Amino acid sequence: MPSRLRDARHHAIARLAAHAREQNATTVLLAGDTFDTETPASHVRRQAFAEMAHDPAIRWVILPGNHDSLQASQLWTTLRAEAPENVVLAVEPQPVEASGVVLLPAPCTTRRPGRDLTEWMDGQATPDGTLRIGLAHGAIRSFSEEGAVSEVIAPDRARRAGLDYLALGDWHGMVSVDQRTHYCGTPEPDRFKHDAPGTALLVTIAGPSSIPDIEALPTATFAWRSLDLHLLESDAPESALNSLLPALRERRNSLIRVVASGYTRLAGRAELVAAVERAAPDFAFLELAHDGLATECELEDLDQIDRGGALREAANALLAESTDERRPLSEREIARAALMRLYAYTHAITA
Repeated sequence: MPSRLRDARHHAIARLAAHAREQNATTVLLAGDTFDTETPASHVRRQAFAEMAHDPAIRWVILPGNHDSLQASQLWTTLRAEAPENVVLAVEPQPVEASGVVLLPAPCTTRRPGRDLTEWMDGQATPDGTLRIGLAHGAIRSFSEEGAVSEVIAPDRARRAGLDYLALGDWHGMVSVDQRTHYCGTPEPDRFKHDAPGTALLVTIAGPSSIPDIEALPTATFAWRSLDLHLLESDAPESALNSLLPALRERRNSLIRVVASGYTRLAGRAELVAAVERAAPDFAFLELAHDGLATECELEDLDQIDRGGALREAANALLAESTDERRPLSEREIARAALMRLYAYTHAITA
C-alpha cells in the first residue's frame, strides 16, 4: 500500500497539469512541502521535475515549506541544478514578476522560523495595475499543523499588504480564511486527519482589487474517510456496517476507518469484527476503531462459548475481571478484550 500512495502523489503532478491545460492556466503555485522531507530520494526529485517539464507552457512555482525548508541547503542547491526552465524556485522573499502579476513569496527559512514570514509583503511596492499575489506556508489563526504562536501568519495579511490573493500551504485540508486568503489543502492526502478529498484551487481574478473567484478541482486518487457507526443492542452490526461502506467499485482506492460507538452484545461485537475482516480485502485500507463501543455480556453469551469445562471457567473469570470496579480500567479492558477473543475463537472453530 505505501508504494501505491507514493505513486499517487507523483501522479498528482500530472493531474495538476491537466487541470491547468483545461482551465487555460499558465502557472501552478506549490505552497510548500512539495517534498515532505529535507532529503528526498534522487528518483523522487528527478521524476517530479520530469513530469513538470513535460508541458513547458505551464510554469511551476515551488515554495520551501516547513518540511523542505531552506535550512536543507543541500536540497535546494540540488534542486537549482536539476530544475527545468519552466520551474521557478521561490527561495527569496522578493517579487517575482510575470505578465501583469507580481508574486510575493515567503519561503520557510527553517522548520520553525519563529516569526511571521509574510510581514515583508506589507511594505513591498509593485507597479500600478499589476495583481499582487502572496505565497506562503504556515499557520494562521488557531489551526496550525504544528506551528507555535510566534509563527502564526496574520489572518488579515491580505488586507494589510494589499494583496489580491494570498495562497497558503501547511494545513492539509481546504480552508477559506477570507475572500482573498485560502489554504488549498494537499493534492493527495496521506492521513485521516482532515477527512476531505484532495483538491487544488483554480483562482481567477478579473483585475486589481477584484474579488477572486475560487473553484476547487479534484486531484486525489485515494479517498480517506472516517465513518461513524453507532450501534444499539437491537441493531444487526454487519448490516449497519454495509450501509456505511462505499460501493464495491470505489473500495480499491478508499482508505476507511470505521469508528464504532454505542452498545452491543458479545455476539454483535464478534459479528462486527468478522464483517470488517471479510470486507478488508476490497479496500486500499480498512480498520475498525471500537474502543468507544460498549459490550454487554450476559450468562447466555457465555453459554455460546461453552456450558462447562475449562473454556467456561476461563470465560467466567474474564467476565468477572471485566466488571470488577475494584480493578484498574486498563485491566478491565484487557479482560473484556480477552473475553471477546475467546468468543470469536470458539465460534471460528464451531462455525
